[in-house]
Amino acid sequence: MSAAVMAEHSIETRTSWITACVALAILSVSYGAPLVAVVALKPIAAELGVARSAPTLAGSFAYLGAGFGGILMGWTAERIGPRPVVMFGSCMIGLGLFVSSLGGLTTIYVGHGILMGLFGASCIFAPMMTYVSRWFDHRRGTAVALISSGQYIAGAIWPALFQVLIDRIGWRQTMETYAVFLVCAILPLAILFLRRPPEHAAAGSAAAGPLPGRPVLGLSANFVLGTMAVATFFCCITMAMPLSHLVAFCSDLGFASSHGPAMLSLLLACAFFARQFWGWLSDRIGGLRTVLATSACQMLAMSLFLTTQNEVGLFTISAAFGFGFAGLIPGYVMAVRELFPAREASWRVPVILFMGLAGMAGGGWLAGAMYDQYGYYAPAFVAGVAANCVNLVLIGSLVWRQSQTSWRHAYA
Repeated sequence: MSAAVMAEHSIETRTSWITACVALAILSVSYGAPLVAVVALKPIAAELGVARSAPTLAGSFAYLGAGFGGILMGWTAERIGPRPVVMFGSCMIGLGLFVSSLGGLTTIYVGHGILMGLFGASCIFAPMMTYVSRWFDHRRGTAVALISSGQYIAGAIWPALFQVLIDRIGWRQTMETYAVFLVCAILPLAILFLRRPPEHAAAGSAAAGPLPGRPVLGLSANFVLGTMAVATFFCCITMAMPLSHLVAFCSDLGFASSHGPAMLSLLLACAFFARQFWGWLSDRIGGLRTVLATSACQMLAMSLFLTTQNEVGLFTISAAFGFGFAGLIPGYVMAVRELFPAREASWRVPVILFMGLAGMAGGGWLAGAMYDQYGYYAPAFVAGVAANCVNLVLIGSLVWRQSQTSWRHAYA
């Protein structure tokens, strides 16, 4: 089929890209909420008189809540539209920040895990990824990479600002201030721009994906999804460790208090630009191969955290880590949309994202627990490298199956 004919039948329009940009803005603001506790990890632990792993667990609860709730909210957004779901989620995130600021560990856990995670981020992260993927067919990887970069825009902008606010008004007031900003920013965007995506395309088209009931890579569809889900869990264990503990790690090494947040911002800023590259690449080589390549880069960068405690070196490694892990989540979403029918995306994509968020929760907590046990982060970083190896084995096996299937079709 010629490029002109493909363009004529494409579902992509100017509205598709406007929708993607609005989704990017919403995600950039919502992703800032859990970063308050990341930047304030040491002050929270010191004020409450607890080990560092205790406040870290709040972020883990938020990830788990967002992942578990995302399966239901993805299904709900498919049926009632994304606007009411996102509006409800933004209000719950704001409420979660307020509750987290009021008391001790119990209120932080409730605010992060139930309100911010289960009822808040679950309404935004997974539904937005699926929603935007429904607006694209030929440049889906590029679009998904763009909107999933909201995490990195948030990481590049908010940590340094949060550090200033925490130093001046404290972590509790910082949470309350950001709660008001978040709700006031997201609600108008949702009301004005979010509407139902294009209807499902005709079976067999690029937008519709494979036909329902067909084997995937010569295997059961649910087996392939399960393998991808387990792989996602392990790679996100690795991903979470620097994201959750880099600021505290830099403080332990005696760096200035502003340098840890700056290093985290550099990591996530590099991830933002790298994610656009990985999205472009996934449109050309496919989602699974993109996941394999970016996972290998992440493992290499994670290994380098064990090699130096020099400030310049760690800034460089942080940038490399940002480049490495940036393509993982959009690569998985792209792979799901390539391998499974579009009508199944509303639950298959959230399942993958749930396992990723569960891995983030486990990795953040594990690094904190291992720090409390050993008094330094090197054992946790070794565990992160090992988890990444498991991911490479699982994804490598699927890529091998995909290559064999393509070869048989080419020479049938």
